[in-house]
Amino acid sequence: MSDERFYLLFLLGFYAFTVVTYFALGYGLTWFNQRNPERKIQKGRSSDKRRNAEIRQSLASMFSACLPLTIGLYAQQKGWAPAPWNLTWWNAVPLFVLCMFLYDTWFYFMHRLLHTRWLYPLHALHHKSVAPTIWSTYSEDVFDNFLLQSYSAVVVFLVPFPPAILIGHRLFEHFNGMFGHCGFEYFAASTARYPSPLLCTTFHDQHHSAFRYNYGNYFSFWDRVLGTISPHYDQRVKTFEEEGPSLSLKPVNTPVEAAEKAD
Repeated sequence: MSDERFYLLFLLGFYAFTVVTYFALGYGLTWFNQRNPERKIQKGRSSDKRRNAEIRQSLASMFSACLPLTIGLYAQQKGWAPAPWNLTWWNAVPLFVLCMFLYDTWFYFMHRLLHTRWLYPLHALHHKSVAPTIWSTYSEDVFDNFLLQSYSAVVVFLVPFPPAILIGHRLFEHFNGMFGHCGFEYFAASTARYPSPLLCTTFHDQHHSAFRYNYGNYFSFWDRVLGTISPHYDQRVKTFEEEGPSLSLKPVNTPVEAAEKAD
């Protein structure tokens, strides 16, 4: 089998996996959210009317999210990029953390560029979801998404990450993005607020609602250093941490919307 055919099949297979898990986690987490309406971050605000449009857009955008990874792996295979480091038990975790930090840096500054008046027309579609849902994770212009995910096609020329690290990171990014857009807070803890650089769902949810804060993806590091962290983020996390109700698997007596109005 030629390299070109192999990577085409890889691209199609990875795309299919992304689509299947998008729907599987989407429906599963929606089911769970309906049983825990108190965990909703933006109570009283819904984006459900956009759901079908978001899903249709996501089917196209998910392909552009998978493409840069395939390009990066293909460049390594062809020898256009430096030969990847050997993956061992002792370097797997440090390399994965380094990959995450470099991606978070790429994402932060690319994300800020997409909020400038020159590039925002590409990003505007994603911000139609002021109260994001899991279905809006990939609801963005295909070129906008390609720019954010093109890290995988660029970093191989700068850091020779093993293919398994790049693939694992893309899988992690896929699931992290869906939880980050789900609109319900399940991960509030002291590790998600100052002085920790880690995040919870509230972080990106505030980016959608307040627009000019919280540009990072995995860490709050760049937002804190450059002054773009939401002034309400840490306190909001602490409130969820201290007052968040216990999780339930039992259906509520009223729909989520009714519970939100009651709040």
